[in-house]
Amino acid sequence: MTGAGRAVDEILRLREEKGLAIMAHNYQVPEVQDLADIVGDSLFLAMEGLRTGADTIVFCGVAFMAETVKVLNPEKTVVHPVPDSRCPMAGMVDTETLMALKGENPGAPVVTYVNTTAETKALSDICCTSANAVKIVRSLPDERIIFVPDQNLGSFVQRMVPEKEIVLYPGYCHVHMGISLEDVERLRREHPEAEVLVHPECTPDVVDASDHVYSTEGMIRHARDSDADEFIVLTEKELAYRLWKVTGKRAYAPDATCPNMKKITLEDVLSAVRGLEPTVEPDPELMVRARIPIQRMLDVGRGDEG
Repeated sequence: MTGAGRAVDEILRLREEKGLAIMAHNYQVPEVQDLADIVGDSLFLAMEGLRTGADTIVFCGVAFMAETVKVLNPEKTVVHPVPDSRCPMAGMVDTETLMALKGENPGAPVVTYVNTTAETKALSDICCTSANAVKIVRSLPDERIIFVPDQNLGSFVQRMVPEKEIVLYPGYCHVHMGISLEDVERLRREHPEAEVLVHPECTPDVVDASDHVYSTEGMIRHARDSDADEFIVLTEKELAYRLWKVTGKRAYAPDATCPNMKKITLEDVLSAVRGLEPTVEPDPELMVRARIPIQRMLDVGRGDEG
């Protein structure tokens, strides 16, 4: 048995012995996805945290995701194997810039993508995901809305809800921003029968060159229900593995890699399940404030996680 095989066996043994739930994001490396109890996008995993009977969750994803699980499940222990696995886009939001935008747009509610820190959520009126952003914005009575932090997702929402004025925060996902029109054209030439599915964090020209716009969980649902057998997924490359594993259909992706997601290895997961640390411990008062906009989102958009 290889070293990786021994690590997997030990992780699975300890998971059963300690009654743990192991969760992994769609962008985790395949070997981490394979050993997880639950795989999905950030909000889906947070919602599964509410549903699981486990008192301790080992979360494999970037830091804000583990933090969101803790915010929604304050009574549970959340273990994040590599606290340094952080999202650059979430880090782009600073309090001064956000407060300045609020000052320049008095009365405009702040709609914050769930891909942000608890500090950002606590300054927000309501959260959204890539799956429900359009629905959330449409639900608000206000004509002007501040959208934080992904400018590409915000621009997509603006196109879908032209009656609103969307004030964009200058943030972006470097992985999706790096997917180019040339990538789309090349993949279409190589796989002419494939449907092209794009994440709305991509740039508008890439979105326009695609067949369908979905969150990562939406891509998987579409592929499962589609008559097509091949798909081009314009998002982080590990989603192609996840789609194949769930649907058995072929998927192709550009060479779009999130290095922060890849910081978590089998050895890190093994260490986490052995010692049940490092744990996620946001400030309790901050957790209370951050939960409010998440709960508002859930009240508007139940069933939209993913």
